[in-house]
Parts: sequence; structure tokens; C-alpha cells
Amino acid sequence: MPSGSGSRRRRPRRAGPRLTVVLVSSSSSDEEGGEEEEEEEEESEGPRRRGGGGGEARVSATEGKAVVSGGEAEGPNLPSCPICMLAWTADGAHRVSCIPCGHVYGRYCLERWLLQCGKKKAPRYKENNIINLYVPEIAVPNNDLETQVLLLREKNESLEKQQAKLLEEIKEHKVLAQKRQIMLHQNVIYESTSKKQKMTELTSDGTPDAEPIASLTEDIDHRNLCSFVLQNEFLVDGARVMGIDASSQVILTSGRGPGVGAEHILTKISMFARQGMQKIDLPPDTKAIRDICILPRGHAVFASLGRKLSLFSMATNNVVLQYNLPAPGWSCSGDHTSSTHLYTGLQNGMLLVFDIRQTSAPLHCMMGLSTHPVHTIRSAVDGSGSRKVFSASSIGPCIWDVDGGEDRPNLLSGMENQGVCISLACAPPSSDLLVASYRPKVELPDDSATPQAITPQSPAPTGSGKLGHHTLLRRAATTSFAKDQTCSGNVSDLRMSKSAIIPCGGNQHLFAYGDESLYGVRTWRLPSFQTYTDLRPHRQPILDLRFAESSTGERYLGCLSAEKLQVFTVR
Repeated sequence: MPSGSGSRRRRPRRAGPRLTVVLVSSSSSDEEGGEEEEEEEEESEGPRRRGGGGGEARVSATEGKAVVSGGEAEGPNLPSCPICMLAWTADGAHRVSCIPCGHVYGRYCLERWLLQCGKKKAPRYKENNIINLYVPEIAVPNNDLETQVLLLREKNESLEKQQAKLLEEIKEHKVLAQKRQIMLHQNVIYESTSKKQKMTELTSDGTPDAEPIASLTEDIDHRNLCSFVLQNEFLVDGARVMGIDASSQVILTSGRGPGVGAEHILTKISMFARQGMQKIDLPPDTKAIRDICILPRGHAVFASLGRKLSLFSMATNNVVLQYNLPAPGWSCSGDHTSSTHLYTGLQNGMLLVFDIRQTSAPLHCMMGLSTHPVHTIRSAVDGSGSRKVFSASSIGPCIWDVDGGEDRPNLLSGMENQGVCISLACAPPSSDLLVASYRPKVELPDDSATPQAITPQSPAPTGSGKLGHHTLLRRAATTSFAKDQTCSGNVSDLRMSKSAIIPCGGNQHLFAYGDESLYGVRTWRLPSFQTYTDLRPHRQPILDLRFAESSTGERYLGCLSAEKLQVFTVR
């Protein structure tokens, strides 16, 4: 083939796209001599990717060998060397460098290329043509950091939601606390106004001014006649009723066990041990326990809706005697004068008397004044030594002669048409003082009213109950009581609540009741019904309230809600 002057050597065909590298730099001028750079690139046989389409030969920056990679470059904008595909650096052996054509590589790879080519196929650049590029910063993407940022952002949003929820709860608690302070302030104003009115009335009647002042001083002196010290709190689940054994410092509670369809159980709690809880299974068909009464000599008796009256041994944790009842049991009591007599009130209004020495049947079956459940029973002894039983159903408090003199009870005088009686408290052991608690009756429409004209009564808001009243009854004679002072209070509109009278020495007494507006126990002085103190509230309404005194003088007050049991020492 003739070698003419016009013959030209065929230039190798460029394979693959041009790689564009993004460098974070303060200034750059990329548009100078664009066409000249493109032409020089075609002339140069520097370190470019070769081959068409399939495999790609590249030089490893660490091994100095040719490595075959089966795919294209990861992307034109990634800050990595186009030869080794590894991230370059701002300084060091693999720093960012370029050759006269303007393309950017890692210096280590360019020097390796010169070393491997040698004299066989020398590239169109020399070592002194490699130019170091000085850049302040090289941006390297990091997916792990982005993932961490996303996780931290989600965590921050979750914490912000929790903080907002806690702030709302704090606001609600503050509002409740403010309402309670307002109520207490109103009570103080009311009491002060009442005292001033009494003083004015006494003065207008011609009595000396010293008498009301002395009476006021006496009230102040006796204001701290009792103190309540919180000894322990226990978390309970679903407990409804309780009994206190003050001598052995043990409390029995009852409620449904955990789980769907679980049976009712007893829980035995030591007053002064945090972990002293013991679950006790009950005999089959016992069902829900409505009342528990602690007896002397380590026994307890409880009445249940399974038509059972059960005698329980505190020592062995077993039911040692069980009576079948003609109707579900709602209340029970022992006898102050006899350790063998038991009493129970039934759902149909009956009162049954048992002697544990006779296990086959009750001693007496007595019919009530109505068929409403007997929700409270208290035994007592009158001035003549005769045994009496005080009971309460929705019609009001009654007195029973259990020695056989009468077959039916007598409603205490003056207690007719007072409303729905929901609780009865007795001052032990003589029961010379009684406090009956009432809620308003639901007025039924007359027969002439059409169904369209009947408006259902709207339920009371949660936590407020209904405005009821408490009435004090004093013993006037052996078997008769006289109605005394009355005070208003927030009572339950659904439950038959419990209450207690607490003796405080010097013939002074306090009345304790679970106030629905407070979710806690409020105490009043008797007989004036002057507000004495409010105990620490619960989050749910008070379901049961018991006062107990041991033979050695220790006195305790227990209050129970569905979530918590509190034990106070009364001093």
C-alpha cells in the first residue's frame, strides 16, 4: 500500500460517555476552550474506559491490576475516580488530579497507568503533565446518615406528640385542683356565714355574747380531733368490696379475676407489706361477693350473688362452712354478743339469722317491708341488752328484733319518703348514732301521660354524681331514734355506696363518705356536719369504705376504688 502524504493513522474510536465529575469548590470556569478540550480528548489515549458496551476494564487503586467490572459506572455525578470507581480525596496519594485534556482522575490511578503502559503503548501525557487540583471540600453521599436523620426525625415527632399529651393531662389535673379549691373555699365561706348567723340569732334572743364566742372557740379546739395518716397504697384490678381485720392487719378484697370469663376471687393483703398479696380461689358457683364482714377469732363471712353465705378461715384460706340461700345475698354481719350468730340480707328484702352450730338451716327467716335488696346490715345491742339489727334498703333504715319478738322490721321514724336510701353508717358498738345517705328518687310520670310526652332523665356527668343528702339519727329511747341534722353531698346515682362513723374520743365522731365529685373520701364532724377534711383522691369513684379497730386500740380506715386500695391510720 503506498505511503502517501495524505495517509492518516486511524484514530481509536471513543467508547462510552464522557464522565462529568462534581467538585465542591469556591470557583471554577468550565466553559473555557470547550471545543479544544473535546478535540484533545479524542487525540489523547489516556486512561479512558475501553470496550464497547459489555465489560469494562479498570485499574485497581490498591492492587495495580486490571479488574473486569460487568456493568456501567454507578452514575455520572458520583464523586469517584472513573478508573477505580473509588472515592478520591482532597490530598494524599489519590488526590484529585487532571491531565492536559481536562479530565479528572485520582493521581494514584494516573501514575499506575503510566507504569503499566511503559514503552509498549505510551499515552499522550507524561508524569509532569499531571496537575493537582486544590479543592476545599469533596462531597461524598452517605445513605446511612440519611437513614439516621429520618429515624431521628420520626423519633422527634413521636416525642413531641407525647409531650403534647402530657401537657393536656397536666392542664386537666390543674383544672380539677382549682375546682376542689373553689369548693373548699365555698365551704369555708358557708360555715363562716352560718356561724355569724347563729351568733346574730343568739344575740337577738338576749343571750350573752360570750356564749357563741365560747362555742366558736370549742369548735376550733376540736377541729383536729382526728388525723389520718396514709400508711400504704395497693394497686388492685377490678376489686369491688373489702373487709379489714385490724387485729391481724390483713385486708380481704374481692372482684373478678383477670381474663375474659374469669371467676371471682378473694385477695388477701397485708397492710404494711407491698408484696403481701395472695390470690384465693372461691368454691364454684360463688359468683360476685357483695359484702364482707370480719369476725373475731380469725374468721370472715361473705354474702354472694351465687345464693351463698360463706364462713372463711383466715388461717387456712379456705371456706369452712357454706349456707345455701333462697335468694342472692347482698349484705352480711356478725354479732357483737355472740361469736356463733350470723346475719345476711337478701336481694328479695328478707333477713336470715344463722347459728354456725346448726349447719342445715337458718334459725329465723324474716320478711322485710319491701322486696328491695337489703344492702346494709349492722348488729347492735340496745340499752336493755336485747340484740338488734339495723338494715337499709332503698325505702330507708329499719330496725329488726332478732330475738324473736317481732317477725317484721320497723322503719325508723321520720325517714319516710326521703328518697332512695343508698347507705347506712352506725357508730360501733352501741349504734347510738346513725347516718343514712339518700339520693333523689326518679319521678315516674303519671298514668295519664302519653309515651310521646315522657322525657327520659338525662344521666349525670361522670365524676359529679347527684346532689343527695346525709341525715343524722340519734337514739332517743331504747328502740326509737330521732332525726337530727342534715347536709347535702354528691352521691352515686348508680351504686349502693358504703359509709362509716369514726369515733374520735371525748364522745366526738366523724362521718366518712366517698364523695362522687372528689373521687375521694370526705369527712364531716358530727352532729354539725361541718366539713372536716378530704383524703387523698383516686382516679375513679370510691366503691367501698371501711373503719376497723383492734382490741388493742389500733384504728384503720380503708377506701377502695376499682384501681387502688388506700389504708389510713386513724390517730
